[in-house]
Amino acid sequence: MDVFSHGLWTWLAAKFANLKLNVRLNTRLTLLFGVLPDIFSFAPLFIWLFFNLISNSLGLANFPDLINMEPAAHDTLFIFKATSLLYSITHSLVVFIIIFMAILLASHKPFLPLLGWLFHIIIDIPTHSYKFYPTPFLWPLSSWKFDGISWGNKCFMLANYSLIIIAYLLIRRIKK
Repeated sequence: MDVFSHGLWTWLAAKFANLKLNVRLNTRLTLLFGVLPDIFSFAPLFIWLFFNLISNSLGLANFPDLINMEPAAHDTLFIFKATSLLYSITHSLVVFIIIFMAILLASHKPFLPLLGWLFHIIIDIPTHSYKFYPTPFLWPLSSWKFDGISWGNKCFMLANYSLIIIAYLLIRRIKK
């Protein structure tokens, strides 16, 4: 799913939890953890592309075809391999559980805003196809990935943002 949708869905989920489940989630911090997996994974790539563009090392016509960016194992450039590794780390339920449990054991209480990260992974599993960064949610235990619906599909995007608007309106109604 796109990073904006992740932010909106995470914020909506945190708001709903606060309203209906008597949970006190910091919605801004939860939203931050909901978008960080993509920002952390793709920021180095976008910075690299930007600097190559402004330094004239790479023209727009030479930019990699986003459809053909996966699997990164076939790419020869370090930046694409690094992006793939960062994506695997930040989109792994295994890594999430290890970090969540480590924080829980260290502080003796769960750090609930991290649930935004979990929500991000769960949303990505069915909304990424094999064509563009399928979610490696079992990494490093398994390389198996689910071939979901591409979030870039126009019909999916229309349905996704329509549901976000409906969910927002429902939460506004619940608040009243």
